[in-house]
Amino acid sequence: MRLFHVASGVLVETADGWFRLAAGWDDVVNRDDVETWVASQIAGATLMDGAPDLSRLLPPIKSQEVWAAGVTYYRSRTARMEESKSAGGGDFYDRVYEAPRPELFFKATPSRVRGHGQPVRIRKDSTWNVPEPELALYVSAGGTIVGYTIGNDMSSRDIEGENPLYLPQAKVYDGSCGLGPALFVSSSPLPSGTEIRLVIRRSGATAFEGATTLASLKRTPSELVEYLYRDNTFPNGCVLLTGTGIVPPDEFTLAAGDEISITIGAIGTLVNVVGA
Repeated sequence: MRLFHVASGVLVETADGWFRLAAGWDDVVNRDDVETWVASQIAGATLMDGAPDLSRLLPPIKSQEVWAAGVTYYRSRTARMEESKSAGGGDFYDRVYEAPRPELFFKATPSRVRGHGQPVRIRKDSTWNVPEPELALYVSAGGTIVGYTIGNDMSSRDIEGENPLYLPQAKVYDGSCGLGPALFVSSSPLPSGTEIRLVIRRSGATAFEGATTLASLKRTPSELVEYLYRDNTFPNGCVLLTGTGIVPPDEFTLAAGDEISITIGAIGTLVNVVGA
């Protein structure tokens, strides 16, 4: 099933049709048994009359923090080494790729997140910006992965490459994170063959496209969650981006008006346009 966050509550899409939950987003998703609980809530409920209007979706987040894992794909490791070589930081990324402990960093507060159809941003003081398409884990306060959504980790490669200590400035700013369009609820892990596809369109033409699969993810989702929850509590649960395996060529940078589409099978397609 898929859950959609709307102003009136939560919409549930199942194989049988659409249902509406009156409960708030936090009340629905922050539990270890989301799939079972939602199924019990819609059992015997009346189907909605036709498909709902999804033109004004809210991001699938309410009170959750967004965190991210870095250098979890070989392609990301290579890109980070290349961009930070002049700053003497290239070796850092090779070492963290091979290390037992993953790179984890804070990405966004809810107010900095943009949903499907909403504009994301690039920093005004950056000249080299890319989207990073990622599988996002929805994790309950108890540390259980209860579902999956799509994340767009907007990144300023020139700022991070200048000095690895500038990572927070390269990653955390208003409109720096896209999430959506829905939360795919499942108690089972996604298959390793699940594809993540990125398409960037500029003036109607494809400027870049690429794809990878979860089989290329070096660390398991459960391993990343276990490290994140060490000595950290998340009363409202959290969202954890799992890293990117798709990086545009070095000569590419985003521009205002670019349309970013990220597709992951059962979850759907997240579309954001780069704002001015």
